[in-house]
Amino acid sequence: MAGESPSQAVPETVETALADRLVEGRVCLEAGAGVGNATAGLLAAGAERVYAVTDDPDHAATVRDRCDDATDRLVVVEADLRQTPLRPDSVDLVTAHGLCNLLDPAALAAVAAELSRVATAGCHLVVDDYEPLPESAAVRDLFAVENAASELATGRSALTFYPASLLRRLFTGHGWTFDRETTLLDPVPWTASHLSAHAGVVTDATEDLPPELGDPLERRAERLAEAIGEEFAGTMYSVAMTRREGDETP
Repeated sequence: MAGESPSQAVPETVETALADRLVEGRVCLEAGAGVGNATAGLLAAGAERVYAVTDDPDHAATVRDRCDDATDRLVVVEADLRQTPLRPDSVDLVTAHGLCNLLDPAALAAVAAELSRVATAGCHLVVDDYEPLPESAAVRDLFAVENAASELATGRSALTFYPASLLRRLFTGHGWTFDRETTLLDPVPWTASHLSAHAGVVTDATEDLPPELGDPLERRAERLAEAIGEEFAGTMYSVAMTRREGDETP
């Protein structure tokens, strides 16, 4: 959002997740920058430098445009987080806002190792994500179609919802100490635009599939998004951890 200060564009979920973390004067990493929600929050809170890492060129361009009034403190890095191009012990605060649900278990493990590698002793980690949806949630059906399309096209699921307890255990194994868990949204608003975007993922995934496989999935996703309209379901959480002094990632 060119011409605006980053603070004007920071979602309440990001502000809540960062409220009890020391950001000012710190070198930060937004892992999986997306459209830059956490990057904007970190810059607004006075970060000395923010590395916004994404493997999506469109997202990279969006982050640069959105935060163009803070380019002296922002470095947008187009890279795979499984091979984060930052030095060991170089980051004081790491955020992963809505990232983990986009990673399959193997990718999640690799990314957790990399985030731990680049963290300084005493680094803070803030992971914001979604609990598995309740069985009664209608959006589960849409996400199941999205996963089916992705698995046929790439061999990988598009979405995996990890409980906060699992992420705590994962990062504890890499030398992080649990600080707190906070609820950011309960319930989560899945708006018409969100559902349309997920249906669009199905359309993209099925482009290279045989029509007899792809077309029914695309139609099913479109019908589900239209029928659901919007839904309030599930929980978004924020887990904060601190890198223990003296711990090193193998």
